[in-house]
Amino acid sequence: MEPDLLRAFVGVVEGGGFTAAARALNRTQSAVSLQIKRLEEQVGEPLFVRTTRSCELTSTGGALLPYARRILRLHDEAAAAVDAVTQKRSLRLGISDEHAIAFLPAVMSAFAAAFPDVQLEVTCDLSTRLVEQLEGGELDLALTIRHGPTATGLIVAREQLCWVAAERFVHNPLDPLPLALNPEGCIFRAHAFASLARIQRALRVVYVSSSPTGINLAVEGGMAATVKRRRSVPAGCRVLDGEAGMPQLPLVDIELHRASTAFSEAADGFVQLLIDEMARHDHIDLLPAAQEAKGPPADPA
Repeated sequence: MEPDLLRAFVGVVEGGGFTAAARALNRTQSAVSLQIKRLEEQVGEPLFVRTTRSCELTSTGGALLPYARRILRLHDEAAAAVDAVTQKRSLRLGISDEHAIAFLPAVMSAFAAAFPDVQLEVTCDLSTRLVEQLEGGELDLALTIRHGPTATGLIVAREQLCWVAAERFVHNPLDPLPLALNPEGCIFRAHAFASLARIQRALRVVYVSSSPTGINLAVEGGMAATVKRRRSVPAGCRVLDGEAGMPQLPLVDIELHRASTAFSEAADGFVQLLIDEMARHDHIDLLPAAQEAKGPPADPA
C-alpha cells in the first residue's frame, strides 16, 4: 500500500470528510477521492460509508486505520533518519593511536558541542599510511609523525623520544637488546635501529605490533624494551636513557596535514581545539607554526 494512499485515508478519517482532508493535504477533493478509490481497489473492500452528510468507516476501514497510522509513522521516521544522515556534514580525521588516546577525548566533546551538525570520522593508523590516505582524498585532516617531506605537512610541534622498559627489565650491554616495535615503515623503529647502529649495539626484534596497547603488553611484561614519547611511558615502566650506555634518541616532528578541500568552519574549529589540547600536555613543544595552523578564531554558528 502506497504511503500517499494511506495518508489520504487517514486524512479523511481525521478531517471527518473529503473536503477537510483535501485542505489538509493541499490537494483537490477529486484527487483525494481518486486516492481512496485506488486504496479500496487494493484492499478489495469499501473503506467508507458515504452519505450526503457523513463519512463513516466500514468495518474494513476500521481494521485498516491503526495499521495505516503505524505505517505512516514508520515511513516518516525512516525518511527523517535518512535525511539526518545524508544532510549531516562530515570531517574525516587521520591520527595515530597514541595521539588519539592523548588528545581526542577532550577535543571530540568540545567539537561536538560547537559543531553538532558535523559528523567526525576518525581513522587510526601509521603516519605514512595516513599521509597516503589524505593525499588520496580519503581524509580531510591528519596529525602524523614526520617521516619525510610532504606537500601537505605543516610541522606544528616536536616531541622527545626515549627508551622505555619495565621496572624489572634487566639487560646486559653485551647482549643484543630485545625490542618490541611497530612494523617496518614506522619512524620510531627506524630511529631505534639507527641509534643502536651508531654505537654498534646489537639488537633483536622479539615482538611486533602496530597497536600501542600491543607494544605495552610486551614491555610491561618485561619481554623487551621499546621506543616511546616521554609522555607515553606506561605505568610500571621506566625510561632507560643513559642507562648502560643506551644511546640518545632524537626529537620527532609532529605534522598537521590538511587537504585542499578541508577549509571550512568545522575544520578550522577542530584544528584550533586540537592545537589548544596539545598545548596542555607536557613534553610537547609547540612551534610558531601551530598558531599559524589555528588561524583566526572559528565561529561555530
